[in-house]
Amino acid sequence: MHVVIGGASGFLGTALTTHLRGRGHRVTRLVRTGPPGDDTSVWDPAAGRIDQVLVDRADAVVNLSGSSISQWPRTSSRKQEILHSRLTATSTLAKAVAASSTPTVFVSGSGMSWYGTERGAEVLTESSTPGTGFLADVSHQWEAAAAPAAEAGARTCIVRTSIVLDGNGGMLALMLPVWKLGGGAKLGNGRQYMSFISRHDWVRGVEHLLVNDELSGPFNFAMPVPVTNAEFTDALGDAVHRPTFLAVPSFAVKAALGGLSEDLLGSLRLVPSALTDAGFAFAEPDLPAALATALS
Repeated sequence: MHVVIGGASGFLGTALTTHLRGRGHRVTRLVRTGPPGDDTSVWDPAAGRIDQVLVDRADAVVNLSGSSISQWPRTSSRKQEILHSRLTATSTLAKAVAASSTPTVFVSGSGMSWYGTERGAEVLTESSTPGTGFLADVSHQWEAAAAPAAEAGARTCIVRTSIVLDGNGGMLALMLPVWKLGGGAKLGNGRQYMSFISRHDWVRGVEHLLVNDELSGPFNFAMPVPVTNAEFTDALGDAVHRPTFLAVPSFAVKAALGGLSEDLLGSLRLVPSALTDAGFAFAEPDLPAALATALS
């Protein structure tokens, strides 16, 4: 397949590009600056500009563009950037796919925050109700921006990504130095659910959506066995051979991180019902396996 990727330079985009090329697919990366090359094309999502001929000739378009949600504090301008960066990129790509005489496959990113931040022990499938809060609202609008592609007849898949585990980036890379020094600690009571997927399975999952012509709609990208924060803390401690007997009270997390504490103390128990029903087999179906791959 010839796959066009927006957001190809990010944590997930670089891994996806490498994986797809390794599997024999051709990848064109959308870039915002510099001269176009054999494997790049310049676009301006804020202005809605993209090479329509490129999209017309592609077999699939993948949208991973969006400003990081991890930076703090989330000021009004920062919130606007988080939302605007996702809506402009998604809208530009969805409209280009819709304008194609032969609409291509469109795989567009989203996040597990679609379900909110606090759902307790509720098992969350793709048919669960939407959540509330800032990031939930962002995810709802983000997914809605992909509608022009689906309405034009393009097979459209939405990837609701959970926490992606890889030792070279993302949350795990930030946590490893602390855990290796013996500072690993559960947060609050540790009973809140955390949903993860290995970066290896994430890229495999996207390829699965690309090559299976019958698939469309939202997909939870999370391993089949979600764990609690206490279970994650112990598993990561075991993986790096360090004790994890510490605990950070909820009030201390809230005092230190303010509103960001909601993302860490909230509970989301995602299961990948649509992905497993679509025949996808996880290479790392549980946390110990995912950590082993991430730290190898």
